[in-house]
Amino acid sequence: MIKRDPDVEVSALGQHICMSAHKARRVIDQIRGRSYEETLMILELMPYRACYPIFKLVYSAAANASHNMGFKETDLIISQAEVNEGTIVKKLKPRARGRSYPIKRPTCHITIVLKDISKDQDYFIWLRKIGYVYIDKYTDVRERYLCMVEHERLKWANDNEESEGVWDKK
Repeated sequence: MIKRDPDVEVSALGQHICMSAHKARRVIDQIRGRSYEETLMILELMPYRACYPIFKLVYSAAANASHNMGFKETDLIISQAEVNEGTIVKKLKPRARGRSYPIKRPTCHITIVLKDISKDQDYFIWLRKIGYVYIDKYTDVRERYLCMVEHERLKWANDNEESEGVWDKK
């Protein structure tokens, strides 16, 4: 794995996790691009079995970032999260009349890459590529990110209020 700037990104890789890649991708798609703290809350509350190994990987990647690079955990966001198919463990189960039935246990490889937004030079380009608009009055990158997240939450709250007002016929 070739990294552009090793001072900005930290990764953790989990191999041969006994789970299909499709089931792990459904959880990974929910956490991609979110902050570290928000990701931990999401993974604790989701009811899927894939959440626990992904939680461990995100926690491990954050520990790598804080211990090896000296990053703060509050400044980390998940820049890349991908799931690849691994090897398939094949077993034979004995059945009636001397026959056998194949059992296939799929595995997957999960990669989590965390990015420190306080030291990232391409952060604004990354925000524009995703489609977020940020306010220019904030000079700190962390404050801009928090403002962007809060602005998005307020926009969602306003959308919900308008939809409730349309259906309310009292």
